[in-house]
Amino acid sequence: MNLLNKSLLQTSAYINGQFVSTPKTFEIHNPYNGKTIAEVSDCGISETEQAIQAASKAFKVWRKYSAGKRARILKKWYQLQLNNLEDLALILTTEQGKPLAESKGEIKYGASFVEWFAEEARRIYGDTIPGHAGDKRIMTIKQPIGVVGAITPWNFPSAMITRKVAPALAAGCTVVIKPSELTPLSALALAVLAEEAGFPPGVFNIITTQDAPSVGNTMTSSPLIRKISFTGSTAVGKLLLKQSADTIKKVSLELGGNAPFIVFDDADIDKAVDGAIAAKYRNAGQTCICANRIFAQAGIYDTFINKFSSKVKELELGNGIDPQVIVGPMIEEKAIKFVEQVVEDAQGKGAEILTGGQRHGESQTLLYQPTVIGNATTDMEVFRKEIFGPVAPIFKFETEEEVIEMANDTNYGLASYFYGRDYARIWRVAEALEYGMVGINTGMISTTVAPFGGVKESGFGREGSKYGIDDYVEIKYMCWGGVE
Repeated sequence: MNLLNKSLLQTSAYINGQFVSTPKTFEIHNPYNGKTIAEVSDCGISETEQAIQAASKAFKVWRKYSAGKRARILKKWYQLQLNNLEDLALILTTEQGKPLAESKGEIKYGASFVEWFAEEARRIYGDTIPGHAGDKRIMTIKQPIGVVGAITPWNFPSAMITRKVAPALAAGCTVVIKPSELTPLSALALAVLAEEAGFPPGVFNIITTQDAPSVGNTMTSSPLIRKISFTGSTAVGKLLLKQSADTIKKVSLELGGNAPFIVFDDADIDKAVDGAIAAKYRNAGQTCICANRIFAQAGIYDTFINKFSSKVKELELGNGIDPQVIVGPMIEEKAIKFVEQVVEDAQGKGAEILTGGQRHGESQTLLYQPTVIGNATTDMEVFRKEIFGPVAPIFKFETEEEVIEMANDTNYGLASYFYGRDYARIWRVAEALEYGMVGINTGMISTTVAPFGGVKESGFGREGSKYGIDDYVEIKYMCWGGVE
């Protein structure tokens, strides 16, 4: 990688203010061409325990910093991320594959959480409550929960870290981060900038590992870690929740999705098409809030599907480094094989492939063509399973009641979208959708200032907004007696 700031490319874990190498390493590959980018330290239980101990010791210092002092360090970290935008984006695209423009957008998006929570650090307010007796006075204060374990995914390797640790650090917590073994370089680059920003040793720690089960279990079983924040699959989230039960940790989970994208017959079709493309094909469909099932009302079904397919055919596929590329590679062979499986299942049950439907180029490439599936039905795997790839199944529906039932017919409840102009119906549908987030006449809903999170098996807890700091503080009630 041709970086301007070469110090950002680190390959060692970051523990107690130092980059720590291990005898054992693992390779990081560019998903576009399979080339080895770097060999990274492969930590285990011992290094994880060291990081937890360092964070616990640092917590006693960091929590005593004034809100203003913590805010100033966070603001510096924010500015350093923007100052190194080009390099951070290049690292991200090289190890994850998404187009460079998307990577730059992610760096800005991730940094915005640092700026936001730097400001929220000064607003962790308590209350005074009218006493229950004449000689009593009641107060509440909010205090940092303690050491936070953050386990983050590969699809947003920078922003998922900042979205979790910025509120934790603002509240006065310290953090131990386990990034995905597929994309640790973005995390380590953030550690370089965190050190430059002035976080004391032990406040910010990163454990790189291929042994996620052992490291995860060490984090969940440690009594020193008081909070676990995880973004990833529902299956792993359930496991972490069970493991955290023995030490009664506070847990927040942002898990899988099966987002509906509904287009009613009174919608602006051209805008709905653009919104669906934005919601479906960003990051090659590898986001938990991607439109997973697209529903078009019978009266506009043919018009929508024709316009949508035509635009999807124009999406440029290739190396994320190339500026004209809109859709990059998928993350690994296992992911692309799953996409091939669900497309094959749909075809076998009568679906029509309107565009795409196969790998691009050589048989071993991780590039999968942006795909549109017509005549999709509810008995297909694309209706039940989170596709997590650039495949858009289109379902036809007749009535509002029918599509609400179809949209809610899933264990997931993260994001949902719909397009229409009838304001009464907009209210009804928005209230009826069983999802934590609803995009109305927009396919882009992620923002720092709004609470991000789901319901049902998509998890619980919220990230971003004024609510995002709540999971990192405890409320302490103080009752004053003898006030006469």
